[in-house]
Amino acid sequence: MRDVGADLARVAASPAAFADDAQYGELARLLTARVFAQAGFAPRQGSAPCRIYGEDLEPGRAPADGRRLPAAGRRRRRADAGRAPGLRLPIGGVLATDAAVIPYAVGVDIACRMKMTVLDLPVSTLATGQHELARAIERETRFGVGAEFRERRDHRVMDRDWNVTMVTRRLKDKAWAQLGTSGSGNHFVEFGVLEVFDASVGLPPGEYLALLSHSGSRGSGAAVAQHYSKVARELRPGLPHELGHLAWLDLASEAGAEYWAAMELMAHTAAANHELIHRHVALALGASVRLDIENHHNFAWRERHVLTDGTEREVVVHRKGATPAGLGCSASSRVDGRSRLRGEGKGDAASLRSASHGAGRRMSRTRAKQEYTWADARRVLEDRGVTLLSAGLDEVPMAYKDIDTVMAAQKSLVETVARFDPRLVKMAPAGEAPED
Repeated sequence: MRDVGADLARVAASPAAFADDAQYGELARLLTARVFAQAGFAPRQGSAPCRIYGEDLEPGRAPADGRRLPAAGRRRRRADAGRAPGLRLPIGGVLATDAAVIPYAVGVDIACRMKMTVLDLPVSTLATGQHELARAIERETRFGVGAEFRERRDHRVMDRDWNVTMVTRRLKDKAWAQLGTSGSGNHFVEFGVLEVFDASVGLPPGEYLALLSHSGSRGSGAAVAQHYSKVARELRPGLPHELGHLAWLDLASEAGAEYWAAMELMAHTAAANHELIHRHVALALGASVRLDIENHHNFAWRERHVLTDGTEREVVVHRKGATPAGLGCSASSRVDGRSRLRGEGKGDAASLRSASHGAGRRMSRTRAKQEYTWADARRVLEDRGVTLLSAGLDEVPMAYKDIDTVMAAQKSLVETVARFDPRLVKMAPAGEAPED
């Protein structure tokens, strides 16, 4: 009878010697990969190039230096840059890596996106039918941490292969319960006026009533991020403390392939959430759709780029709070409580064909609640003609940067083709923990 304990000890001591063993080969190969991954951290020789779009970025918001990572190829920081605690890549940041993906450079809210639907209702409905518009939002989505639908909504995303990883298999039921919900933090659903400047949007110039939403893959995306970020950190114990959250997974590894498959599934889930919100709101209002536009951020893309050394190759482009802005790409900019600007990307190579997703915060949530009152917020919202159904004080307009300033800083990246001004806004009520 074989002594299994002794066998395992021998495999652990010299895994390479058992790589082709019929019984212990798979274990030996996993151990070999882990030993390789745990090799000491050797920073790249010289930081990866970095370009900043914008001025007057907040002091103290410099992220841990991802340019020191061995896998780093290039990095960009946008005018809306801020830093989410513990995430270590600035919101609005873009980072290119070679054959590696960094779960926390993608972020917790994987594939968060914005979707706009132009309805065939007159703009005057914002005044004459505000009650009906508000009721449609209240009934057709849910806000808050853990928000679910008691009567679940059907979508083809649930027919996808949720067994691509052990993690996604466990999350299928949660994702189904949350389909069509909006979450918390800076996520919203709102009606407003879309002013089209350029027919390239898909509509003649003029004003239209539109529905705009912002949210992501909800609890399932957060669980994927947390699991694979932990795996990445365990595989990179030699990383300096300040770089811990930028631990990467090699795409050729089992963990890297799993994360990539899970990330892409979360993108489909986030898209399904928005599709259901917009479909059900339009049905509730008896309205037809004239135009749909959407794009996403908090994601990683495999793309070919010409790098600063003059070579062109495939890299993994992480965009956290940033969005693709290739030629003709639709880019969204969110928010200062006054307007959202839509643009078409110019394909700027120096920015890795990217643009900021939003105006970005000018202060933390804690500071916003310390500095402002609801009386302050109501004065600003009334001045801008905005009716607020619910939100937390930490999301008041004054906590965000000026959208026009942010867009001016990246005029080489995006051409503004339309402007959206919110009129009826709903976010998670005060007291909800942020999911963004």
